[in-house]
Amino acid sequence: MDLNGKTIVITGGGQGLGRAMAVVIAKEGANLALIDLNDEPLDEAVQLCKDAGGDAKSYKANVAKEDDVIAAFDAIEADFGKIHGLVNNAGILRDGLMIKFKDGKIEKRMSLAEWQAVIDVNLTGVFLCGREAASRMIEKSVAGCIINISSISKAGNMGQSNYSAAKAGVAAMATVWAKELARYGIRAAAIAPGFIATEMVASMKPEALEKMAAGIPLKRLGEPEEVAHTAKFIFENDYVSGRVIELDAGLRL
Repeated sequence: MDLNGKTIVITGGGQGLGRAMAVVIAKEGANLALIDLNDEPLDEAVQLCKDAGGDAKSYKANVAKEDDVIAAFDAIEADFGKIHGLVNNAGILRDGLMIKFKDGKIEKRMSLAEWQAVIDVNLTGVFLCGREAASRMIEKSVAGCIINISSISKAGNMGQSNYSAAKAGVAAMATVWAKELARYGIRAAAIAPGFIATEMVASMKPEALEKMAAGIPLKRLGEPEEVAHTAKFIFENDYVSGRVIELDAGLRL
């Protein structure tokens, strides 16, 4: 896919990996449709995309709500016409052990609310946005591409029952969609990043960051731009489909 003039939707596009991917793709002359919940980071991301050479617009939506997703994609089509690509990036964390047992008694269990919140955004939200994007690509005969952002945690990370389950699910969905949508010329793939130096990670204590980096074979965290260039590669290479690219510097959980 030549990204120049194409419309790429990125959920969670206001900050972190979403913003980094948006800016890198904007440099290729693409139109960015950025979906997020907060106005200020969205406005900043839109301006960065325009400064990089692309056009961009923001859309407020909760990806876990079907009506919000449909309304956002309606608005994107009204603004840009066709949708050529989607990056399912929006996600949240509600980490904790499934069961915390100490001194002979259960101190805490992961609540249903903690489980459901992550599943709703990180898994159901990916399904809703993927379904909406694919439907519109098919209706307008667009040979598009959908990228799901998974995680190294898809292999199972302690303290992340909810997050690991969701990220394994979005990786599997990318493979399923690649098979189902190929007949329409639509590709699907996933990226599974390891530990990346986003705003959330950067806010951790220095000693925690050092310990984290020490366990990575390359001895450093990944940069958001490195994930962004991987997304760009998937969009631009029309023979990439049905695969999960693990971007973790050799780390395996």
